[in-house]
Amino acid sequence: MHSSFPTILITGVSSGVGLATARAFLSRGYHVFGSVRNPADARRLQAELGAACTPLLFDVTDAAAIARAVVAVEQHLEGRPLRGLINNAGVAFGGPLQHQPIDVVRQHFEVNVLGLVQVTQAFLPLLGARPDFRGQPGRILNIGSVSGQVAAPFMGAYVGTKFALEGLTASWRRELQLFGVSMVLIGLGVTQTPIWDKGIDLTAYRDTPYHRPAERFVRFINKTRTEALTPEYVAGRLVSILETPRPQVRYTIVPNWLRTAFIPRLLPAAVLDKLMGRGIGLVPPAR
Repeated sequence: MHSSFPTILITGVSSGVGLATARAFLSRGYHVFGSVRNPADARRLQAELGAACTPLLFDVTDAAAIARAVVAVEQHLEGRPLRGLINNAGVAFGGPLQHQPIDVVRQHFEVNVLGLVQVTQAFLPLLGARPDFRGQPGRILNIGSVSGQVAAPFMGAYVGTKFALEGLTASWRRELQLFGVSMVLIGLGVTQTPIWDKGIDLTAYRDTPYHRPAERFVRFINKTRTEALTPEYVAGRLVSILETPRPQVRYTIVPNWLRTAFIPRLLPAAVLDKLMGRGIGLVPPAR
């Protein structure tokens, strides 16, 4: 027989926020299912995190693998509800949209938007979105970004997915009132996570007019990472948000909230355009 501990699923637990969040929920007595994309990561996580963590081998773009994961989680639950789903998996690759390969743009949407939708659709019945459900409905946390409200240059594809997630979450949250399943959007700021180590390679744009401004942008990003949130801090907040009886519909978790989230949204868009452009050299000098 399986334990009666609450069970959650977190996508993208191989490193960063996903791994820290898995650890945080394990310390609270949860059974954690976590998605990874390769067997080596699955073996490492099982060894590191122990029997209360069950790695699931699936990519969020692979419908067949997701279906197999649903079966595994359902068997573990033995009729109990899934307490939560944390949609954390995502990609981010920087570059000017004029020159970024369309396949790279498409990958952002396949993973960050369509993958999230596909995973959520698959697991919603286990969270309580079905007519015959009995028990306490679960909760979904969608890991968005401050970039879903304030758009930075050279991250257009990523920004586009996070803006999309704002709308998807709002519509879906309203629909899920029918079953009592709550859906919460998390607007994350800059976090100490490997996603940025992989994602800003400007080599392909060296011969374009954008290269020098993009380099300045990368230097700015690297500077802001000195005050970035730790994965452990974010994980602690996610535990609190999943467990609070009446969550807000959206949480902004950022360093220096006034400067990174509030003021940019308060400024007129044209003013913010010029400030960003001048800061990294996108505004030509006056003639």
